[in-house]
Amino acid sequence: MQPLPVDPSSITPAWLTDALRTRHPGVRVRSVELLDERGSTNHHVRLGVTYDERAGAPDTLFCKMASLDLAHRIAIGATGMGAREARFYADLAPSIEMRVPTSYFAASDDDGAFLLLLEDLNASGCSISDGTWGIPADLARGALADLARLHVWFEDDDRLAALRPWLPTKQPGSTEFTVRVLRQVIDQHAEVLSDGYVAVAEMYIADPDAVIALWERGPQTLIHGDAHIGNLFIDHGQVGFLDWGLLTIASPMRDVSYFMTMGMGTDERRAHERDLLQHYLDVRHGLGGSEVSFDEAWLAHRVHTGYTVLASFLSLVPPYNAEDQREFSNAFRNRAIAALDDLDAASAMRELLG
Repeated sequence: MQPLPVDPSSITPAWLTDALRTRHPGVRVRSVELLDERGSTNHHVRLGVTYDERAGAPDTLFCKMASLDLAHRIAIGATGMGAREARFYADLAPSIEMRVPTSYFAASDDDGAFLLLLEDLNASGCSISDGTWGIPADLARGALADLARLHVWFEDDDRLAALRPWLPTKQPGSTEFTVRVLRQVIDQHAEVLSDGYVAVAEMYIADPDAVIALWERGPQTLIHGDAHIGNLFIDHGQVGFLDWGLLTIASPMRDVSYFMTMGMGTDERRAHERDLLQHYLDVRHGLGGSEVSFDEAWLAHRVHTGYTVLASFLSLVPPYNAEDQREFSNAFRNRAIAALDDLDAASAMRELLG
């Protein structure tokens, strides 16, 4: 295999032919057209492809690669998110019972580069939220059942042991950076935040290790780790899961709580979250998962809602507060504020932290 491209211009017909050959033997790419590109945490590119020999390969591809900005690429590369997502698509995606984008190629290298060639979900007729709408309750039931299957399957000690050499049990990122920027955000933007939001932020700033340890309590399993509305899609009535870069071993309630608070619309969550939580527990029980009572799960839901502060505070700093991202960022942060207040996450965390 040729070296991984580090920018879209390096995705040549010859390289793409080589990359697609494993899934589509005999394919020969004639030309590659850059249809769209966007920089964010990573670099996203939509490619149009023509063929001398199609061999069943698609007309368009979604390409995800490391940031084109060197400093940003190094910083994100240090978290291992790209390599972890590439490993997920190469090793785990084919065996899990969830709707995820079809992967045509996934690889990373020792220099921090990675590249994914994935299904173009728009071309597949899937719906991806702009942030202003969430997953409706009837579809959330199926998504939570899918998460329950993932969680219970990887509660098995041997299956988890096979993942531990390459999968972290701690979220990537610098605690010092988080504390510093979070301090700036709540000092400068308190007027758009709620008291509950600020209270959780202050707890984290005062003792991040204690708060992280609180979120790590409970049974451990494989979780998606980032199931918010920007990483979800709807495929003809089924919820699919994108962006597996924060895949980790942690409490299953992180996924459940985060999906409901940050993947659903606020009104839908308020109306249905107790029933949805019970549904998740019922599916777990039916699959033979470790027993979790409703009261235990509800308290964990409230506690894990505190994590939405860390998930959303960057919405108030560049590049996430840029004009072209502001609608999504504001809706995202408002979901967190509503959940933190509705569930009084600060009180639940404070009680357990002593």
